[in-house]
Amino acid sequence: MSAIRRKFGEDYEVVNTKRDMTVSAPVKRKRQRFVEKNGRCNVQHGNLGGETSRYISDLFTTLVDLKWRWNLLIFILTYTVAWLVMASMWWIIAYIRGDIKPQGHDSSYTPCVTNVYNFPSAFLFFIETEATIGYGYRYITEKCPEGIILFLFQSLLGSIVDAFLIGCMFIKMSQPKKRAETLMFSQDAVISQRDGKLCLMFRVGNLRNSHMVSAQIRCKLIKSRQTPEGEFLPLDQCELDVGFGTGADHLFLVSPSDYLPRDQFQEPLLRLSPAARS
Repeated sequence: MSAIRRKFGEDYEVVNTKRDMTVSAPVKRKRQRFVEKNGRCNVQHGNLGGETSRYISDLFTTLVDLKWRWNLLIFILTYTVAWLVMASMWWIIAYIRGDIKPQGHDSSYTPCVTNVYNFPSAFLFFIETEATIGYGYRYITEKCPEGIILFLFQSLLGSIVDAFLIGCMFIKMSQPKKRAETLMFSQDAVISQRDGKLCLMFRVGNLRNSHMVSAQIRCKLIKSRQTPEGEFLPLDQCELDVGFGTGADHLFLVSPSDYLPRDQFQEPLLRLSPAARS
């Protein structure tokens, strides 16, 4: 038994295969994946301290990277808050000028905004102006310089908010994340010999009829190693040659294709034990 364990490694156990005995499956240690099969990196950032403020400094990319539910929530809240604030400013101007209670004015009095006499009417005026609906029932008069200044500020602020939020949503919708779900990889990778060389073979297939233009494939071997100086590298990365010089790294997925990292992969593969390869 000890000889068998030395040959196959400690991940396996020897069982009796007689008909009257229950056969148990090989016992293998479950290893944590660095990258999940769905493409998600199994990495969690820690000990950031005050570095989280860097996410705010790059707010646009932070919003693009958020999940859809948070993007929609921020989109709705931003517009709702902006509408309420600007409508309140129009209502304050009407209140200060006395347009809320026009009974004390004579017939020749010209209000700042015609037919704005409470907060709902101020809110409707802002929406009609911002969305360029233009019903014509509410409008600014030339007797209100503060209203003209607020209108200019509203137009500039609205353009900035529209460019930021709509641009963020457009970029998020144009990201090809769902396209990756129609690229299928083989469930298992195989280590075998082909053309006299030890190769890592896996298959890639495209489920869609549309071809991918200028798509390339790259492979990395991530393993731990110790340098001659005694430094331990837990996640040492090694680039695998998939045919960069010959153009074999370019994808042409009319039919499922096999990819064979060979030359640069052979040397690091030979240094691994059979248990580490499985």
